[in-house]
Amino acid sequence: MAAKLKKGDKVVVLAGKDRGKQGTITTVMPKENKAVVEGLNMAVRHQRQSQTNQGGRQPKAMPIDLSNLAFVDANGKPTRVGFRVEGDKKVRFAKTTGDAIDA
Repeated sequence: MAAKLKKGDKVVVLAGKDRGKQGTITTVMPKENKAVVEGLNMAVRHQRQSQTNQGGRQPKAMPIDLSNLAFVDANGKPTRVGFRVEGDKKVRFAKTTGDAIDA
């Protein structure tokens, strides 16, 4: 099945400690049904010191379930994503406005 949310999409969190906050998807993990959103769902991870990194307690964005994320449409409102065929291409569109997401 085609992915409704992709890397680079602007999304809003629907549930959890970061509810209502917006961010951009940096990584999508389709097998786990999760995505990492830049700057959201932060947790502190302990990092060993290395040549490239100072080490210590580092904040890290943790994965969020895709069901707790919604795409942000052109009006800045959360929307569901649908698919339709335009010409010979299958494109994603915002259900609230009907605008194509990736034309």
